[in-house]
Amino acid sequence: MDGTGGAAIIDGKAFAEGLRARIGAEVARIKAAHGLVPGLTVVLVGEDPASQVYVRNKGKATEGAGMKSDTIRLPAGTSEADLLALIARLNADAAVHGILVQLPLPGHIDEAHVIEAIDPAKDVDGFHLINVGKLHTGMKDALVPCTPQGCLMLLRDALGPLDGRSALVLGRSNIVGKPMASLLLAANCTVTIAHSRTRDLAGECARADILVAAVGRPGMVKGSWIKPGAAVIDVGINRVPAEGGKTRLVGDVAFEEARAVAGHITPVPGGVGPMTIACLLRNTLIAACRSAGLPAPAI
Repeated sequence: MDGTGGAAIIDGKAFAEGLRARIGAEVARIKAAHGLVPGLTVVLVGEDPASQVYVRNKGKATEGAGMKSDTIRLPAGTSEADLLALIARLNADAAVHGILVQLPLPGHIDEAHVIEAIDPAKDVDGFHLINVGKLHTGMKDALVPCTPQGCLMLLRDALGPLDGRSALVLGRSNIVGKPMASLLLAANCTVTIAHSRTRDLAGECARADILVAAVGRPGMVKGSWIKPGAAVIDVGINRVPAEGGKTRLVGDVAFEEARAVAGHITPVPGGVGPMTIACLLRNTLIAACRSAGLPAPAI
């Protein structure tokens, strides 16, 4: 608890800073010992403002960890064939260890085709079917999607071993919900996936020791839905109107209500968000080590 009778706040920002520092130290070590500089290339198609912010932040974090960072910006009218040709060149470039194509893509480009064109060994988003299959079947060499990996790290830091806990994942996306369920199952939780068609959604949530909300609906999860003492991970990042014509960020969980009931909870912002980029750096480091035949660092 935080001293005010509410849930303990899971500080994702502080955890991510520590993780980035450990990654930076490992990057420095492999540079000195092996001359290896992990390289991440991000491809941005179009002028989506939110994507531009994400890409800029990823570049800064990559360079801050001592890695090589490249961003390739393409016009919105770029053809799917030209984008696939670029990915083929990056796949063949030994200096590129991680490839990330920023989503969403313009409507004329098939995102599935693009994701499947990326070399699975360089798929630092963890979206390629090879990595999805490895994660789902429990193979240890999967590159895991960054947001759910960050959620799992925060849960283990807050709770210790997760064995035997009841976990509910609210949301079934390929980016968060499904891989989150696979990770929790691998951590020996009893896992339920809930979604828009779930009957008695509030009741399902109220039975969970761990609740991960990833639906993109501001304040959907009420305090009354939460089991007393549960750990609540809020993946949602939603912009809602604020005073003075401005907007503010809120999660999928009604934070103040939930904080009064839960044992642990992530805030928005400052919870899961910073972990996503930190885990992207972790995946890039792992991919670089594997490409050089080095053991993946235990970070």
